[in-house]
Amino acid sequence: MAERTKKVESEVAPPPEPEKDIAEEKVVVPPPSDEKPDDAKALVVTEKAEDKPADKGGPHERDSYLARLETEKRMSLIKAWEESEKAKAENKAAKKLSTIGSWENSKKASIELEFKKLEEDLEKKKAEYAEKIKNKIAEVHKAAEEKRALTEAKKGQDILKAEEIAAKYRATGLAPKTVFSNAVGCFGA
Repeated sequence: MAERTKKVESEVAPPPEPEKDIAEEKVVVPPPSDEKPDDAKALVVTEKAEDKPADKGGPHERDSYLARLETEKRMSLIKAWEESEKAKAENKAAKKLSTIGSWENSKKASIELEFKKLEEDLEKKKAEYAEKIKNKIAEVHKAAEEKRALTEAKKGQDILKAEEIAAKYRATGLAPKTVFSNAVGCFGA
């Protein structure tokens, strides 16, 4: 019988290698590209804390290992959710800031347009007032020219009148009666 047992043992296949759990393998992360990676889609690399094969500890260690895997899975999902929420908050804030910026720019543009309109109105009023002042200056100048002309005409008339009276006094031989002639008479002339 001893031969038989030896023969049976030799015919039995060697024990199969323990199956590797997919979660035990390390995840290979591709090298980063030039573009900024999207944090919401980041892969979490988990390494097995112990290098012991799963079949040596029995079902209790297997349960604790599965519990650890479940915890790591939950933590990676929580981290992914957190990153997603942060990205949403940043996008929402960026959109709001963009809206505020465009609102500010449109308000500035409308205020500047209003300012330019006021500036144009002021320029028109300034031009109108300048025209009025030029007209008034022209009226004053015209009035002054008329007065000068009248004064020159009166001067010419007075000179002619003085020449006529002087010619009359010369013709008659009498001296004119003026204050000066009275004063000369007082001094004994």
